[in-house]
Amino acid sequence: MSRSNRKAKSLSGKTVLQVLTGGIAAYKSPDLIKEMRSEGARVVCVMTACAKEFVTPTVLRTVSGERVYSEMFPLDAPFGVLHTSLAEVPDVVLVSPATANFIAKISAGIADDLPSCICLATRKPIVIAPAMNDGMFTHPITQRNIAQLKALGYRFVDPVEGNLACGRVGIGHIASNESILKAVREAFSKNSRR
Repeated sequence: MSRSNRKAKSLSGKTVLQVLTGGIAAYKSPDLIKEMRSEGARVVCVMTACAKEFVTPTVLRTVSGERVYSEMFPLDAPFGVLHTSLAEVPDVVLVSPATANFIAKISAGIADDLPSCICLATRKPIVIAPAMNDGMFTHPITQRNIAQLKALGYRFVDPVEGNLACGRVGIGHIASNESILKAVREAFSKNSRR
């Protein structure tokens, strides 16, 4: 079997629930979704309200082939209790991109929208790919929140140094799709809660 055939099947039969939060790196998500699908994964997207400022639900629906969720109580929800039902759907939850705000919310156990409720309700592994301004990423509060989540078993794909939306170069640029995919594959191979 060629390497490309092995790669194409590495996520076969797996479901990734991708949470997109409101950072500029959200515009890269369609390519990541296409890569996960090409490896055989089903990808279901859930967006924060701010994520819609950077990428549209229509784009995500087109590349994922799945309904995109963002509202806590949509009238046409296919499930009775949407957040707990969606929490059971995936094999892994991928938060990419993850803003400082969203990381702070889940580290504090705040569940005030559909994505944060899913993260609190799920018992599936959670992989987080932060993307933010370097000052926000290196801030002691953000670093404390990340350390707290890591101690609970959440997996992180650290951001890299790169061009930031503010015009500076610094640590906070989202990791490469290859690095994020590697973390997703590794999460599937683990049997722990996180």
